[in-house]
Amino acid sequence: MPLDALCLSGIVHELNTALAGSKIDKIYQPGRDEILLALRTQGGNAKLLLSANPSHPRPQLTQLPRENPDTPPMFCMLLRKHLTSGRILEVTQPPLERVVEFRLEALDELGDRVERRLMLEVISHRANLVLLDGEGRILDCIRRVDSGLSDGTGSGRLLQPGMFYRLPPAQSKEDPLHADRQRLEELLSTAPDEAQADKWLLDTFGGLSPLVCRELAQQAGGSTDIRLNVLGPAGRTRLLDQLERLIRSVKENHFHPTLIYLDGKAKDFTFLPVTQYGGAAKLENWPTFSAMLDQFYEQKESLERIKQKGQDLIRSVTNARDRTARKIGNQEKELAATLDRDRLRELGDILTSSLHLMKKGMSRLRTVDFYDPDGKEVDIKLDPLLTPQQNAAKYYKDYNKAKKAEEMLTIQLEKGRKELDYLNSVLENITLAEGERDLQEIRQELTDTGYLRRQAKARDRGRRVSSKPMEFRSSAGLRISVGKNNIQNDLLTCKQAFKSDIWFHTQKIHGSHVILWTEGRQPDAQSLTEAAGLAAWFSQGRDSGKVPVDYTPVKYVKKPAGARPGMVVYTTYETAWVTPDGELSKRLRVK
Repeated sequence: MPLDALCLSGIVHELNTALAGSKIDKIYQPGRDEILLALRTQGGNAKLLLSANPSHPRPQLTQLPRENPDTPPMFCMLLRKHLTSGRILEVTQPPLERVVEFRLEALDELGDRVERRLMLEVISHRANLVLLDGEGRILDCIRRVDSGLSDGTGSGRLLQPGMFYRLPPAQSKEDPLHADRQRLEELLSTAPDEAQADKWLLDTFGGLSPLVCRELAQQAGGSTDIRLNVLGPAGRTRLLDQLERLIRSVKENHFHPTLIYLDGKAKDFTFLPVTQYGGAAKLENWPTFSAMLDQFYEQKESLERIKQKGQDLIRSVTNARDRTARKIGNQEKELAATLDRDRLRELGDILTSSLHLMKKGMSRLRTVDFYDPDGKEVDIKLDPLLTPQQNAAKYYKDYNKAKKAEEMLTIQLEKGRKELDYLNSVLENITLAEGERDLQEIRQELTDTGYLRRQAKARDRGRRVSSKPMEFRSSAGLRISVGKNNIQNDLLTCKQAFKSDIWFHTQKIHGSHVILWTEGRQPDAQSLTEAAGLAAWFSQGRDSGKVPVDYTPVKYVKKPAGARPGMVVYTTYETAWVTPDGELSKRLRVK
């Protein structure tokens, strides 16, 4: 959900309490729209994420690892110049604005203390992060705006270095934080009777999200879409009572970070307990907004970052996969056509026995089909340019051609299906990538297998990167390794694992190779179950209820000569049916 102003005020209060007086140690820009500040606070080290991503902008403390680019972007370099070794004095929010102001103290080139400000605009599709000097002039911003049209507000607000900063234009709505009971009653008395209570709240007051408005209507009238004329006088009183109670809790900084799960997936979050979903939703309370936001955005942002950074890979592999699938479809049609080749031989036999009835120039011959049990006549097409003997020989030639085509097409189809399986496995590996290094390793694999061209630059030609598999620790303390791509899968299974270690893979489903390192002893049942669960989670079957996972000692896993990366065969295995569990992977992951 987009952060509303009231929910944002809870985050700002949390950040100001935790970060006031903290020192900025390092500054990174892991993504195009993200800044990460490494801080030293009174409670220890902390990482502050300032996201200006148009889809989900927010400020928060984060514990999630993020990979930084080899070369920092220009905006990151500017922030390092002005803010490194500075201090955060205060974190504030202009009244009912979706803007967070970080007031900072830093040192200029002469070593004098100067004031700097970071303005994070948490507005969907217009999110931005702006660095200001002590006088309010823009030093730079993560996304420059050169016209009111680009800003999206129609206000003509420019965001360019050297210009004075102005807040986004305020909404022409009532401020609920400064409206007394009399004012609230006046506004409600002028509302149309047929209006929905939640729509009236949303259109009248600033800072309220649709979810909060629905919740107020639910608490006042027992339904999220109840209308004002159905509420009646008593219901209208309850509606204003609930609104006042909400305002009072915000003013007193009483917030309850809550995650809302629907169908087992985190769908929304809010700052107050909600009842509007009834038994259809599971509510999960969190001690802090930052921990809740980490949980909510972890998988969403990971997939988005991979989609951004690996777009060229996804496009190349998808095109190759679709091309291979079309080729297989055409070959299957050609193979089906060869299955009727015996009829060509029969027609050749009929023509050979009927040469005395034919002469050059005929376009067809109608004669008895002695292969038909009833002895019916058959109409055989001829080439007028060929002699009778040549027409008969042509049917024999077509028969032999179809027979040979069947042999070749069978080989080509087997090869094509293996290629299709390989490309699907690469697409699955891209979703498991955790950063640019993993994507670069997949690029190398695709280059080696001929799907991508090699780098033209001489300095890039010989450079190879390598990333490490994901590492886990079972409840019994055994090490579990999970490959993130085919290169890592080959390395784990064929090079590093001992013959007595246990290999796991989903049955007939693309996924990672998983190795349970037994350390020379018999693994316990719990470790086997957990390793199988990881194999199910890191596969294309992660959204299924039950997934079959084959497991066997590594000595029974072989890589055929000439096989694509990640492709193996195995024997003497057992199968476990397990439920994919993302929480298991988080709990066992070695940081």
